[in-house]
Amino acid sequence: MTDVLLLALLLAAVAIGWWLGRRERRTTAPASQSPTLARDYFVGLNYLLNDQQDRAIETFIGALEVNSDTIETHIALGNLFRTRGEADRAVKVHQNLLARPTLSGEQGDRVQLELSRDFLQLGLLDRAERLLFSLIKDSQNSEHRHAARKLLVDLLEREGEYQQALDVAQPALVKESDDVRRAAAHWLCEIADQERQSASPVLARRHLKQALATDRRCVRANLMLADMALETGQYRQAIRLLQRIPDQDKNFIPTLLEPLGRAYRLLDDEEGLIRHLESLLEIAPYTSVIIMLAEALRRHQGDTEAAQALLTRELERSPSLGAVDYLIRLYHQQEGSTGNPRIELLQRHTHTLLKARPRHRCQRCGFSGEPLLWQCPRCRSWGTTKPITGIEGE
Repeated sequence: MTDVLLLALLLAAVAIGWWLGRRERRTTAPASQSPTLARDYFVGLNYLLNDQQDRAIETFIGALEVNSDTIETHIALGNLFRTRGEADRAVKVHQNLLARPTLSGEQGDRVQLELSRDFLQLGLLDRAERLLFSLIKDSQNSEHRHAARKLLVDLLEREGEYQQALDVAQPALVKESDDVRRAAAHWLCEIADQERQSASPVLARRHLKQALATDRRCVRANLMLADMALETGQYRQAIRLLQRIPDQDKNFIPTLLEPLGRAYRLLDDEEGLIRHLESLLEIAPYTSVIIMLAEALRRHQGDTEAAQALLTRELERSPSLGAVDYLIRLYHQQEGSTGNPRIELLQRHTHTLLKARPRHRCQRCGFSGEPLLWQCPRCRSWGTTKPITGIEGE
């Protein structure tokens, strides 16, 4: 970060030096002004070379007049403050620029964009929102309107104003960006969740179907629709909805197992559950599928031999700590009430290891944790957190 800052300041110093030289050639002002500007420039350079970056920035700003030749340098210095975490000082620089009557329309738009970024970093969302709405409405520059739209969508999402975020993002941003399209589907799921809580299931279903129309790979929408079907006793419909998920993203197979098992139990269809789990196992030999199938076989056949045989076969195919832990539990149950101290000790260790492991990880930034979070709390990406696979995972 220090190297980047030093490079930026050196570039700013070069720009100021160039402008001062150009000004000396062109200006007709009294000669007494030029030495002052040159002195300030070299004082700023001296601060910079002595690693006094704050004083260098203040000196350069004081030495540099705001005009069409220096506007870019002022914007860059303001952005430098914001990058360093000093957004309050960036606001002063950018507001000072915005107050200048000599700014062109294009320059004014750029300064407003940077000022809105300053406000966002300071948490002054209302002020940023007003600036961005104004830019989208009044700017003649399509690039500036597009940049303002992206910033405004991000702001509205932070505020939980998902419908407004959708209104601003659609259709242009949703069509051009996979990230925005995936996020838009999750915003619709958030709206549907609010409607479920306010006892509006018809509206919730409508928004969930809209989420799937926006992003056909939105696993969350099918999970929510299946959950709503279970609530209304439509168990077969719930199963059909859950069957879509492996085609959307097989990584979420572990996530669908709980509602799937509940639907089959409510139908009293153990054989149907076994067949369904066997088909899922062919798609992906995840630990949770293996364990759930072993439990279903044990319940259906009344002994543990089929479950043990399944676990042994699948462990040879795909090693898993969770499957080992479950197999140890089956062996322990076979020992009866007396038990085996060595097996008990071994199972305590596997329990400890399983308890300490995270179950879900963001595929974008690596943030991991126990619950499935549809929006990563670190990188704020939607739909990138998935169950962890491998020896210590699924």
